[in-house]
Amino acid sequence: MSAETPRSLVILRHAKADWPQVSDHDRPLAERGRQEAASAGRRIAALESAPELALCSTAVRARETWKLAAPELGRRPRTVYEDRMYEASLGELIALINETPDEVRDLLLVGHNPGMHALADALAGTSEGDAAARMRRTAFPTAALAVVTFDGDWKSVEHGVGALTEYWTPHA
Repeated sequence: MSAETPRSLVILRHAKADWPQVSDHDRPLAERGRQEAASAGRRIAALESAPELALCSTAVRARETWKLAAPELGRRPRTVYEDRMYEASLGELIALINETPDEVRDLLLVGHNPGMHALADALAGTSEGDAAARMRRTAFPTAALAVVTFDGDWKSVEHGVGALTEYWTPHA
């Protein structure tokens, strides 16, 4: 693929988690979260591009979100469970994206706030329709997803490089 290859980044926040007496990393999804995750999977399946690679946080709620969302896709992308996504800062998330192999055209991240919201906001230099306004208004709730598109390679991903082409929440 050339440096001008159009690419898409699907940014998915984990679905609603429960609050049992376990470590934050080990929190499972709540019943509402299980429903949200499947809905998010259906929304991802309806996108024009199909992710070829999914990077998912190792936290239980993120893994469960992906486990319930992935079967809704026509073809499950290769999945990498990435420790660095748990509690990742914006800079750490961009560094992970920069490591993506050039042969991957469409990438999916399953992670946590505030990182997922910050990433979508930082990368979107422009937006289509009212996507950016809706994202600011709703503050990226659980199971929200954003799609940022850009031309270039993954190493060139930085602030303002893309266009926010989609923003969706399960309760919009």
